[in-house]
Amino acid sequence: MNFRRIKAIAKKEFKHLLRDYRMLTILLFFPVFLLGIFGYAVNFDVKHVKLAILDNEKSDVSLKFIHLLQSSEYFDVVQVFDSYSNTKHLLDSKSAQCVVIIPNDLSKNIFANREAKLQILIDGVDGNTAGLIQSYMISATKYFSLQLTNETLSQKGLRSIQPVDYKPLFWYNPDLKSTRFLLPGLIAMILIITCVVSVSLSLVREKERGTIEQINVSPLQTTELLLGKTFPYILVALINATMILIVGNILFDVSVHGSLLMLFGVTLLFLFASTSLGIFVSVISDSLQVAFTISTFVSLLPSVILSGFIFPIESMPIPIQVISNITPAKFYIVALRAIILRGVGVTAFWEQLVYLVLFSVLFLGGATKIYANQQKNL
Repeated sequence: MNFRRIKAIAKKEFKHLLRDYRMLTILLFFPVFLLGIFGYAVNFDVKHVKLAILDNEKSDVSLKFIHLLQSSEYFDVVQVFDSYSNTKHLLDSKSAQCVVIIPNDLSKNIFANREAKLQILIDGVDGNTAGLIQSYMISATKYFSLQLTNETLSQKGLRSIQPVDYKPLFWYNPDLKSTRFLLPGLIAMILIITCVVSVSLSLVREKERGTIEQINVSPLQTTELLLGKTFPYILVALINATMILIVGNILFDVSVHGSLLMLFGVTLLFLFASTSLGIFVSVISDSLQVAFTISTFVSLLPSVILSGFIFPIESMPIPIQVISNITPAKFYIVALRAIILRGVGVTAFWEQLVYLVLFSVLFLGGATKIYANQQKNL
């Protein structure tokens, strides 16, 4: 390979990018825009649950329990009503996501040392949200029960003793914010989409404009052409990655706990793998429409569904786990979360780097062979 010829192709592609200022603007700023939209929209944190309460007792105990729920950031008490007939309407109309029914003998059972029961009705259409609401209500009820127990014992001059006291500590994401978990996946998804789509269109554009014949009769080797086409978009994607990390830190308070140099190296390897996939798509496509459709299909869907960005791969069936290896985003996300969130070294994710190298070699080598065969058949 002649690196001067590769440099010439890369320089030519840079000039095309600089002249097409609209495309360059999209490549530089659209990923940051996507990060802001996805970062706020894709969020599994459930807060401000709309809560309705049927208070059949209206005692001091029931009022204390209602006040406890109102003081929590997880619940918004939208209505306190007094007729059971309204319960179905509140859930049917989505005016409330959860209805708490306080019986008329709550305090009576409590002071008689009998079990007091609450009825909690939850809208179960969204299973994930319903499960979180259930756990919130269980925690609130247990906390209220503990308060009542401590008050009763203190009146008798006693205090409660908890035989085993546990204090969980959450490493890497102490606030349990889903955005911090999702942000590395967002970075991978945005980078692979921009890389694959932009690179796949570059070579097909040469075919449609008829300039590919001039390139074919030049002394350029196939590998030199493909590498020269790849490098400009890798550089633009690196700028994108830097901007995304800065915006992610400003908007979502996500900082890099590991080595920035290691992050740069892993990102560069991932971008090379993504652009190799884009080159492969461009080689097998005959028009810009076909290239755009294929590149969107092979980058967007696998990076969202099969990369572990949202859905854990470990919970998927074995055949789907095997299919998930078709996207380099799967391996990059593992390494990205290890560096950004855990701050660990390469020994924790070196296997992912091997897969990225194999992915790059496979698709770039395949694209080179297919393109060479196409030239022989002309």
